[in-house]
Amino acid sequence: MKIVVAIDSFKGCLSSAEASSSAAEGIRAVSADAEVLTMKVSDGGEGFLEAIHSAIGGELVAVPVSDPLGRTVVARYLLKERLAVVEIAQASGLTLLSETERNPLIATSYGTGQLVANAVGRGAEEVIIGLGGSATSDAGVGMLQALIDAFSRQHDDNQTIPCQWDGMDALANVRFTIATDVANPLCGEQGAAHVFAPQKGATPQMVTLLDERAEAFAEMSARHFGYDCSNASGAGAAGGLGYAFMQYLHAACRPGIEMLLDIIHFSQLVKDADLVITGEGSADAQTLMGKLPVGILRHADGVPVCLIAGRISDRERLLQAGFACVECINPPGISTEEAMKKATAQENISHTVSRIVSGMLASSASTGFK
Repeated sequence: MKIVVAIDSFKGCLSSAEASSSAAEGIRAVSADAEVLTMKVSDGGEGFLEAIHSAIGGELVAVPVSDPLGRTVVARYLLKERLAVVEIAQASGLTLLSETERNPLIATSYGTGQLVANAVGRGAEEVIIGLGGSATSDAGVGMLQALIDAFSRQHDDNQTIPCQWDGMDALANVRFTIATDVANPLCGEQGAAHVFAPQKGATPQMVTLLDERAEAFAEMSARHFGYDCSNASGAGAAGGLGYAFMQYLHAACRPGIEMLLDIIHFSQLVKDADLVITGEGSADAQTLMGKLPVGILRHADGVPVCLIAGRISDRERLLQAGFACVECINPPGISTEEAMKKATAQENISHTVSRIVSGMLASSASTGFK
């Protein structure tokens, strides 16, 4: 029997690798001879860089860059031949700040631009950007300024960013793709500020100001270039970094999990599998809106896919979408504090997966398991 395990991180608790390892232990506890294939996965947020590096190798390049508050941190990106993979959380991530430091009015994406500039300077001709986990809501202004500082022959602090952007020949032949499961536009009630900035420490007054600031920047950019990407799907990702990459760098936008599964040739890996186990911290109807587990489901080519999570809502909708089973790893009555402990989560994943595999084995005649 072959089982493929591809579980997203349980945010604030377990990495993708830790969650998948716990699931593998649960499988082997009830089927010692099972062939278990575990893989690191991410939909574009934290862990995206690690997942792709695990799949294709390459060099992890460490670069001193600015964090969201302008302090120097060491961030990494992946370089393999002419391909670079940048995870924006490395330089502009919310986890780089304490709760009291979170303030999207001043947080900057400049460090992400420094990573991109370094990659291009080292010969990257294709750059994949994993958008997720950002502390910023600056519409990518900081990122663009870093690229201007690195490459523009028109640099003038008295000019607007669109004007400074003219003459950026170093980026003309670089192909950019952003990886995100966010479909929000840049501005408005469904935009970056209103939907995501409160999670980054924004008050209602800050949200209004951030949205006005993003709208003004988009209008100025549209006038300069003659086109407007602010309403494109994904423009609101990572505090508007999605917009900046599409508007200024003509980036294509793809769901992060779709991109990762293509890179690791997931369809080939599951071709002869009997079961796929996927999961995330919290599963509900939003899971079906392009998140990692549904990407796994769509690429499983008919192999049964079981979904596990720390919290389950909308179970019937998830089952109707095609998951073979949907299981909460936590027993009834457990406190959130206890459930979020690493050791507890690992044990609960292992026990849940053991129960799933035992049940599947018991009904092997109807499921077609070997």
